[in-house]
Amino acid sequence: MAISVGKDEGDFNVEPNVVPLVDIMLVLLIIFIITIPVMTHAVKIDLPRANNQPTVTKPENIDVTVDFDGQVYWNGNPIPRQDLLGYIMVEAVKDPQPEVHIRGDRRVRYEYVADVLFAMQRGGMKKIGFISEPIKGQ
Repeated sequence: MAISVGKDEGDFNVEPNVVPLVDIMLVLLIIFIITIPVMTHAVKIDLPRANNQPTVTKPENIDVTVDFDGQVYWNGNPIPRQDLLGYIMVEAVKDPQPEVHIRGDRRVRYEYVADVLFAMQRGGMKKIGFISEPIKGQ
């Protein structure tokens, strides 16, 4: 930027050229307008809320074992097949209802296990599972 104070023959331009300065300032302004919202962009996170609720204890599982000859064991104790529905009715009304784990001997006939499963269904048991481990000690 050159400034002349007197009137010379060279006839210099007395006014400074501000057009390049304005161009640079506009470019910088546009860059800041674009980049500032990107830098301040926040990610919304839903954090879990702490609560002090007591833990609910699960009821004990019921192990029903069907021996190779059709003998039914309720938690390891032999019971008559005709009394099975009575045991089931007592457990079905509990809240929360316990899970029933049915084990069948590998030599048991399918109809004995199906009878036990049918009795569970008639008695109102909702959580029934099958255990495929071999029976130990029986």
